[in-house]
Amino acid sequence: MISFIARYFSSLWELLTAPFRAIWRGISALFPPRDCTVMDTPDGSVHTYQQSSFWRFAKFCVIVTMSIWAAWATYVYVYHRPLLQKRTQQLEQARNQHYRQMSDLKVYLKKYNELTRSLTATDDKILKADKEKLSDSEKDNLLNTKSKIAGELDFLHTRISEMMEDEHYTPEFEKIAEISLEFELVRNENDSIKQRNQEITESFNEISEADQQIIDTVSKMTSDNIKDLRNQLKRINTSITKLGLNETKMIEKANDYSSPFVGGAYKPIEIKKNANTKYKKIAKDLEQWHGLNRLTEMLPLGAPVEKKVITSPYGTRADPFTGEKKQHKGIDFSGKIGTELYAVAPGRVISAGERHGYGTTVEIDHGLGFTTLYAHLSKIMVSRGDGVRPGTVIGLGGSSGRSTGPHLHYEIRYKGTPFNPINFVKEKD
Repeated sequence: MISFIARYFSSLWELLTAPFRAIWRGISALFPPRDCTVMDTPDGSVHTYQQSSFWRFAKFCVIVTMSIWAAWATYVYVYHRPLLQKRTQQLEQARNQHYRQMSDLKVYLKKYNELTRSLTATDDKILKADKEKLSDSEKDNLLNTKSKIAGELDFLHTRISEMMEDEHYTPEFEKIAEISLEFELVRNENDSIKQRNQEITESFNEISEADQQIIDTVSKMTSDNIKDLRNQLKRINTSITKLGLNETKMIEKANDYSSPFVGGAYKPIEIKKNANTKYKKIAKDLEQWHGLNRLTEMLPLGAPVEKKVITSPYGTRADPFTGEKKQHKGIDFSGKIGTELYAVAPGRVISAGERHGYGTTVEIDHGLGFTTLYAHLSKIMVSRGDGVRPGTVIGLGGSSGRSTGPHLHYEIRYKGTPFNPINFVKEKD
């Protein structure tokens, strides 16, 4: 062993320092000396110096140490500081609870002393009862007082035992404070509810007044309009009755009818059965108003020519060709060839062309079973399937078909059967 050491190490010091020198060689290998260049900008000179392995290793150690310290400090700040704050709060709460418990304890001790003195005085009175010749009722009162004092002492004993043994004991002071706080919150909430209730009551009164005004206005408006619309349809009531119709049926059909020319079907307002009768009346009036208004739009009311001169009314007459009595199923309007003929109501053309006896004709479906027929035209201005509106020129007057001269033969039909259209034609005079 000695020969081995003597072979590789020249002295004992070299042997002892060999591990350190090996470590240093490793450090030198990791941190070799490095040349550094520094330029002096004022005069442009360049200085070069060398950083040794020791200084580079020392700088590395400082950086590593500072990094570890910063990480540890950050960890302590992020984790331990909130924990310390929580412990501090818990300690403060424990101190406050301890203070309150001591306050309760002082109150209990004071009460205990008072009860003890009262109990002693009561015992003395009971002992002297025979000497003082007290009545039985007075003796019973003294005994009851003693029992009451004993019960209060037992209660104090129980409270003090809870205070000393129960770690979750809540001081009376804190209970009273909580109850007081809850009472204040409830009272404030009650005041707020009262104020809100008053505001709601005032708003409800305002809404009720506005509702009444709206109801009165709408009721008057519907009544006036229904009256006006009924007056407009008054002349055709006889004709409608003869067709087996009445106002109610007509209104129902008009409200249920839907087409691109008059819009969709009317959706009545849904009123609950237990609702106020004034709302039910308004809903019914609005439904009638809508139905009557739609009837005035849909029914073929008015004359199909600008200058209305009737040359042959509806009914039995002498045939212009044979002289025999025949039923004339429409009315004839005088006019020249080329006179413009108008649609009297919205609808759709269901026929446009030649028809036996009628010559060149146009027939329009207006809905609700009513159609209008224009005969003896010289020219048709519409096609089958076209939609027309009041005032649309559907053709020109002429004398086609079985005719003795230029005129317009005009019919109004209900479910394909002609009827006297005179009341419809005179409707808009």
